[in-house]
Amino acid sequence: MAEADLDVTIRQIAKAQHKSLLGAAKKRHAELMARAAKAKDKDAKARFKLIARSTMLNATATAKRLQTSAENAADSYARAMKKALEEVPAKKPRKDKEA
Repeated sequence: MAEADLDVTIRQIAKAQHKSLLGAAKKRHAELMARAAKAKDKDAKARFKLIARSTMLNATATAKRLQTSAENAADSYARAMKKALEEVPAKKPRKDKEA
């Protein structure tokens, strides 16, 4: 990644975090659904299914906010770098030689 733009790097890291977060949420969802399948009474099954459903909803919303935040940061960085490149550096005043 030598000389890679940081906005691309920010997006790549966010994508990896997004994938990791959703993977962990799917694993937790599967565990809760397995508990629901093993539950003895109807109330316990319903409770585990509700927790599993809300786990996925919350994880999806969190992943979306994480992705949006990373995209905003990457876009902001890219705009800042573009603006910095467009700015013309101020000319240094010439020093007059005094005799």
